[in-house]
Amino acid sequence: MADSAEPFARAVALALGRVLAIEVQFVADVAWPQREQALYAGDIHVAWLCGLPYVRDADRDDPRIELLAAPVMLAARYGAAAVYFSDVVVRHDHPARSFDDLRGATLAINEPNSHSGYQVLRHALAQRAAAPAFFPRVVESGAHQRSLELIDAGVVDTAAIDSTVLETQLRLEPGLASRLRTVATFGPSPMPPWVASRQLPQALRARLRSALLEIGRDPQAGEARASAQVRGFAPVDEACYSPIRAMARSAAGYALNIDQVL
Repeated sequence: MADSAEPFARAVALALGRVLAIEVQFVADVAWPQREQALYAGDIHVAWLCGLPYVRDADRDDPRIELLAAPVMLAARYGAAAVYFSDVVVRHDHPARSFDDLRGATLAINEPNSHSGYQVLRHALAQRAAAPAFFPRVVESGAHQRSLELIDAGVVDTAAIDSTVLETQLRLEPGLASRLRTVATFGPSPMPPWVASRQLPQALRARLRSALLEIGRDPQAGEARASAQVRGFAPVDEACYSPIRAMARSAAGYALNIDQVL
């Protein structure tokens, strides 16, 4: 998840430790690709990750992780459901007024394993049977927040941003609202889930799931929850992530060639 989500994730991790009366170590000082591999290896036991890598692992013959629960955001647009959106952002002075107006624009993606910042765009382009060069130049920024910085600085024209990340950045940097605007929104998509390694005992996984669903009542996590604009957690199952599978099949028909990694 984005760096701006770290305070909330840390607070949840510590709350889990209190509720379950176990020692919890929050791992944030390792690059995400290494943390993801550690999760699959069973060296990290719980993680919050994008729905796309979750689905890819779940569809293996030997899935290594399982669903626990997913956050529910407070804002009205989420309808008290465990969903989020991809907001397509441009500078305020950009001429585009819709997604189709972005033909020929320079695009930033956060990373190729992202649903909200990459797969959703490919799905939208495949649905439109768009020409391969709809976005003639594509750069990989490494993070949604970095994509916003590149748009703000005029380095690229547009990016699809996880709506929860965009909302957090607007709270942290109110002046951004006058410099950027949204020209299209895709979704809702299933919210990135919290997952557990299958190497944990099944009974502990069940206790983790129950504890997450009770986080909304934990007063010590309340400040972080309010700051992150999170209502609480909701149960999720495989069927919840079927839309991501469907979009993955659609997106496979449209390639976006990444020209540069920043």
